Amino acid sequence: MAANVTVDSIEPPRTSVGVLGWLKRNLFSTWYNSLLTIIAAWILYVVLSQLIVWMFTSAHWSVVTANWRLFMIGPYPPDQARRVHIIVAMVAGLFGVSAGVWGGTIRTFGIWLAAALATFAVLPIQTFDGEGRIWLVGDLALVIAGYFLGRTRKGLGRYLLILWLLSFVATIILLGGIEGNSLLPDVSTGRWGGLLLTFMLAIVSIVLSFPLGVLLALGRRSALPAVKWFSIAYIEIVRGVPLVTVLYMTQIMLPLFLPGEFRVDNVVRAMAAFTLFTAAYMAENVRGGLQAIPSGQIEAAHALGLNSPLTTLFIVLPQALRLVIPATVGLFISLFKDTTLATIVALLELLGVGRSVLAQPEFLGLQTEVYLFIAAVFFVFSYVMSYASYQLERALGVGKR
Repeated sequence: MAANVTVDSIEPPRTSVGVLGWLKRNLFSTWYNSLLTIIAAWILYVVLSQLIVWMFTSAHWSVVTANWRLFMIGPYPPDQARRVHIIVAMVAGLFGVSAGVWGGTIRTFGIWLAAALATFAVLPIQTFDGEGRIWLVGDLALVIAGYFLGRTRKGLGRYLLILWLLSFVATIILLGGIEGNSLLPDVSTGRWGGLLLTFMLAIVSIVLSFPLGVLLALGRRSALPAVKWFSIAYIEIVRGVPLVTVLYMTQIMLPLFLPGEFRVDNVVRAMAAFTLFTAAYMAENVRGGLQAIPSGQIEAAHALGLNSPLTTLFIVLPQALRLVIPATVGLFISLFKDTTLATIVALLELLGVGRSVLAQPEFLGLQTEVYLFIAAVFFVFSYVMSYASYQLERALGVGKR
């Protein structure tokens, strides 16, 4: 005799919610997951507890606070440091406006930037005493004011990209100065250093290597033999040698092929080396994306009357770039970290400044503090790039549609 079962008598499965539910589903779902969780927690406790105790009791962070200016701008003239403050203020204002207009991930970064400025404004760092602390408070005010301006003036969105490009040009002019100008005296790139030089090497190389890599990828698929074989030769030769070799060639061998009166700045040569090297890898990333586009889309575009250049520009290339976002951002993160190699060609980027600081007699033997600080700086900015990539992938539905 069949049992009478009603809908009301069927109980739904009980699922835990909240923090306890998440822990049960992800960390304690089975006996071996529970065991692994306990072991991992014990290892983290042992390592982190020792590290935290050392950081707050035994570490001598004076090596960082006393040389903060050197870590940030290197040997840049102290009496011209206001130029860097003006650049930071300009970027802070643009970030605030961008956060107000675009929202989303940019707003998250704007909040992080505001939190960082507020934190540095209260830290007991000698460099921030007096005028430096006033600049930090002003930068924080610009982020907040820019955000509310962007929220109320949505029409600014169409001009933001132009303003960001103009800010890059203004940054180069402010840092380098104008020869013969008393208000903005010339400062050679040999005086650039620290995190400032690291940023300039990375940003310039990223901005220039991206379009160059796209052109090389398109050139490798070109029907013109000269363009195709030149692109193939360039990509394979550059990818076949280490970055250190390219740096040495641009720094040592390139001047041998130039006229005697013609000289290229050391920093410009380093930027060229990073750009040319990264462009070859960028080209292969883009080529992989181009090959992933189904041929049916190209045939459909031709059926609608689009010629080959327009099909590539409006149909194929946007989809290819969307597919290779993870690989592209990973390449740019690698480029950002590879800027430390500039120290071998006598450029005082962040790692080079760290080594020069360790040569000071009063800070001998403090390698752990210095290298941990440098590692933290690179981790923060690499994580920001990775987080931005992830958010962009989610917005574009990479891997989902």
